[in-house]
Amino acid sequence: MIHKNNLQGAAMRYDVSVIGLYILDVLGRPVSRIPERGNVEFIDEIRLTVAGTAGGTVVDTAKLGLRSLAVGAVGNDEKADFVLATLAKFGVDTSAMQRLPGVPTSATILNVRPNGERPALHVRGASDHFDVPESLYDQVFDAPIVHLGGTGLLKTLDGERSRILLQEAKRRGRTVTFDLIAASRETAGLVLPLLPHIDYFMPSIEEARDMSGRSTVEDCAAFYLDAGAACCVFTLGGEGAYYAHRDGTRLAVPAYDIAVVDTTGCGDAFDAGFITALHHRMDPEAAVRFAQAAAGLVATGLGSDAGIVSFEHTQEQMRRWRVKG
Repeated sequence: MIHKNNLQGAAMRYDVSVIGLYILDVLGRPVSRIPERGNVEFIDEIRLTVAGTAGGTVVDTAKLGLRSLAVGAVGNDEKADFVLATLAKFGVDTSAMQRLPGVPTSATILNVRPNGERPALHVRGASDHFDVPESLYDQVFDAPIVHLGGTGLLKTLDGERSRILLQEAKRRGRTVTFDLIAASRETAGLVLPLLPHIDYFMPSIEEARDMSGRSTVEDCAAFYLDAGAACCVFTLGGEGAYYAHRDGTRLAVPAYDIAVVDTTGCGDAFDAGFITALHHRMDPEAAVRFAQAAAGLVATGLGSDAGIVSFEHTQEQMRRWRVKG
């Protein structure tokens, strides 16, 4: 059975509270080269999406049917208008989103290459100034699952403020899921003190390796479990995912065999799928497979909100898609 703490949220206002990095993504594909001087290259598609390790996740949890609270910050600009309107369109509760004067909304320009790689240009903006005051705790923790996403690009919240936040989540009996961004050996100093308050630690294997200095997936998992995490769920790109719980459960789950268009937001979709699986009390293997299906759907389109339609549609893709041999 799935390992969980307080997942019985019938009396709670939300199913999940998603805290952290909210970004406006401007994506174009396919970008083979940047034109010289002031010349023009023609591409097939340009999109605007709500993204970030919290923004992409909360959109997908809402599309998967969860009552989702967005907890983050935007500026007081036209980009903020788009972000908030888009969240509302998907049914996300934005009442805990902060509009900060004098700073831009965090935003990224992504030039998606034909092979799916996506070199980025990023404005850090409002997410650097975001914090969760104690006055919001009763609302932010009015969900059985609390997700913190974006450590590494949350300048004010990173570090001790995040530790206090997650400690309070656990004191209130919440299940804590966690992801980060832009990981390095230096990021480990922000992440390691949080691990004793994290139930599901969900970085990519590249991030896990960069922070731990370990090479194999098994050694990476042992490093973070020894540091206090209850469970590691690593995304392995085209190789699938790896689940390691401190009770000894180990699962290597292969990826689905799909045609990849763009990998933007796949990690966020995996997080959303796994959170949704927790909500539905799936067993660990089913939870990882559902999370991979959500990520796979996003990979079939452009942007972090592509592909996912509903919980039922994602389940159907699980049944239809073949796994890699």
